[in-house]
Amino acid sequence: MLKNYFLTMEANLSVKILQNEMDWLQSVIDQVICTYLLHDGHENNWQDIALPDLSEIDCPYAGMIKQWDLDIYSRLALVLAMAPHIRPEVLDVFLGKNQIYDRCFTEFGGVADKNHSGFLPTGQTLCFMITVGAPELRVKVLEVLSTDNILVKEQVLILTDVDEYLPRLNGILSLSGRWFHYFTTGEQLQMENNASFPAQRITTSMDWEDVVLDDMVMEQVEEIKTWITHSHTLMEDWGLFKKIKPGYRALFYGPPGTGKTLTATLIGKVSSREVYKVDLSMVASKYIGETEKNLAKIFDIAQHKKWILFFDEADALFGKRTAANSSNDRHANQQTAYLLQRIEDFPGVVILASNLKANMDEAFMRRFQATIYFAIPSAPERYQLWKNAFSGTCTLHPAIDLQQVAEEYELAGGAIINVLRFCALSAIRRNDTVVTRHELLTGIRKEYKKENKTRSIAN
Repeated sequence: MLKNYFLTMEANLSVKILQNEMDWLQSVIDQVICTYLLHDGHENNWQDIALPDLSEIDCPYAGMIKQWDLDIYSRLALVLAMAPHIRPEVLDVFLGKNQIYDRCFTEFGGVADKNHSGFLPTGQTLCFMITVGAPELRVKVLEVLSTDNILVKEQVLILTDVDEYLPRLNGILSLSGRWFHYFTTGEQLQMENNASFPAQRITTSMDWEDVVLDDMVMEQVEEIKTWITHSHTLMEDWGLFKKIKPGYRALFYGPPGTGKTLTATLIGKVSSREVYKVDLSMVASKYIGETEKNLAKIFDIAQHKKWILFFDEADALFGKRTAANSSNDRHANQQTAYLLQRIEDFPGVVILASNLKANMDEAFMRRFQATIYFAIPSAPERYQLWKNAFSGTCTLHPAIDLQQVAEEYELAGGAIINVLRFCALSAIRRNDTVVTRHELLTGIRKEYKKENKTRSIAN
């Protein structure tokens, strides 16, 4: 109850602060129109209108404004994009008609949408407001909308794409729904809660001691961890940026269940980096150019946040390019070329996973710093995996020869965990914690069946 009370109070304060921002925007718009139409007071400057003082305010919006240290131009862009959500009528003045041409003022920018009765600002709207009476300030507009601006890096502001023949500033200047939710409620939504963001954060409660990998694999994994720790020193202090591409690219390949995803997740865990698994089904699009836009969204935010990007089943999008015998082939090859360039330029860590190395495009292979093979574990490794799996509350009957099980049944770590799950469910139905030999072998038989292995397994 007390928590809900404070959340309500914070939300009320946030609404009040955002309304104050709208009051400032209204004053700015009034002055901009006055200056443009040479009304009384046109000699005044919109930049002289005092910004609302947020220095002593404690709410999500005020906190981010202070953290980002926005200049007046970025602040204006943010508030302008927020207006349709809070006070759309403040923009109605831009719907006025130019009496000379009996049409809307082209210089005001903006678009109409069938689902919104008001005015939606565009990059041109922002440009008009900033540069009125001072065309040299157009450079400030470009700075606000550049990928170097914190609002763009954090994907708070979005300038929608337009057709190639249209001016870039014709794109709608919109506010991220995720950030607007945070500004008004104080609740931070994860990127993956955004339906338009094609990646999901992956985590694990396991640690390196829970993983059984051969020494060669671990040695190569250590190289990735070393790069994450020391890449800045190597590139900047040692001057290697002059000689090598930024970032680190690795391919994990091998049969399913051999630890590729878990290893990528653990690399992120020990290096305090978030790992995002890219959903290729959301990235790939039959529409030309859409795949590139979806990927650009991921790479841009990942670079800013220093995420590790993990592409599972990567050959679905990174596979061998085909002869361009049709428009579909050319489209697929265009996507592959774009991916290759973005990965090569990405200054962070990208890990691709594939069941078969042979499926991967050779152009990619030449650019990997590491290609790591995750093999089906050997008998000693399987023995350790079985021991790890049944080391908790759920245990195996003492009569089960675990060494024999490890030697006889060739299973990957993922399959062994599936057996553990099956056995645990079977045991708890008996109100017990000890797994019988019959249950263990039944679980193994189920895994063999899933993998289309035909070996007979006697109870």
